[in-house]
Amino acid sequence: MSTFVVLGAQWGDEGKGKMTDFLAESADLVVRFQGGNNAGHTVIVGDSEYKLHLIPSGILYDDKLNILGNGTVIDPEALFKEISYLEDLNVAVTPEKLLISDRAHVILPYHRLLDKASDKLRKNAIGTTGKGIGPAYTDKAERSGIRMCDLIKPDVFKRKLEENIKKKNDLLVSVYDEEPLDFDEVYETYSAYAERLIPFVKDTSVRLYDEIKADKKVLFEGAQGMLLDIDYGTYPFVTSSNTIAGGVCTGTGIGPTMLKGAVGVAKAYTTRVGEGPFPTELTDETGRWIQEKGGEVGVTTGRPRRCGWLDLVILKTSARVSGLTNLVVTKIDTLAGLDTIEVCVGYKFKGQVIDYFPASLEDLAACEPVYETFEGWGEEAATAKTYDELPENAKIYLKRIEEFTGVEVSIVSVGPKRDQTIVVNEI
Repeated sequence: MSTFVVLGAQWGDEGKGKMTDFLAESADLVVRFQGGNNAGHTVIVGDSEYKLHLIPSGILYDDKLNILGNGTVIDPEALFKEISYLEDLNVAVTPEKLLISDRAHVILPYHRLLDKASDKLRKNAIGTTGKGIGPAYTDKAERSGIRMCDLIKPDVFKRKLEENIKKKNDLLVSVYDEEPLDFDEVYETYSAYAERLIPFVKDTSVRLYDEIKADKKVLFEGAQGMLLDIDYGTYPFVTSSNTIAGGVCTGTGIGPTMLKGAVGVAKAYTTRVGEGPFPTELTDETGRWIQEKGGEVGVTTGRPRRCGWLDLVILKTSARVSGLTNLVVTKIDTLAGLDTIEVCVGYKFKGQVIDYFPASLEDLAACEPVYETFEGWGEEAATAKTYDELPENAKIYLKRIEEFTGVEVSIVSVGPKRDQTIVVNEI
């Protein structure tokens, strides 16, 4: 049995898309277990670039089955837009290559409207993507959501949509001063989506279980990063789902004994999109230099990413919470050219140095990063094809990551392309 999950070990945007694509070559199935089209993965194959938001990265292979699990929330409009985008790039998206859980919840127009309107009214805006993700998960928890199995049954969908539209319109008009939605328009549009979705919608938990029992290789693909987890992230500046390894079980319908490994992907530095705390953030010239050299702009949001030094406290927390068995370090080439590089190895808090991430944002604000200084390395890092060819100072840097987190660095990425990937130890 070979079942691994690829996770973001920081705040997302670590290069999970590339790593999922790279590891998917030897997988039979690629499964997304949480989130929606608020994610963004960029995968470069040869001279072609693909920007994915919802569909698993394994779709770029013709012989992989891709699954959107029950833990995802799916906007049919965004899904079909992404399918059209891929088909324009000669990537086939058929029910033979993509299945959608019948238990996955549907994002509807009122979710998107509520997402944007509610964030405007917050005293401290979270900076959501406005894709309707949070409100869809809210309805799921409130037990008023519409699932894929409801959407593809016209009578059930009509009854549930009528009830929801009435409640949501009351909220949109009286609380947020927005225009109400027209039921007939929404029902007609989404009924058309439902017709197209029918061949894709299955009980994917059963299919996944059978495939694992048949000894197929399964790669679970995470979205966002550990510190955006609804429970273990920088709450409330988080996403609305469980991005940690535990989310695989609840988000796909398999038992915990079926997951054999967890691969954490981390940049050689730290970035964050949107609002929220960031202990090692650099607001000086060095931060701007990293941002520019690393091309740090959000795939989904288009917003510049905040940049800072590598925070090993975050990585150690990720290793503990998700039981990481392997680490992938990306963008080691971006730091090339700096004379010295700082790495956070603890937080000074109330006269003590701690090596874990506090739950309270007030406590976190009182934490002062404790740094170790490393000598930089040259641009030859970007052309390295093997671990031995990496600059010696880069290897020292990677060894410190392993030492602090207790997790081996199995892969090092020195660029965005598939062939710019150094396998240190086989996963």
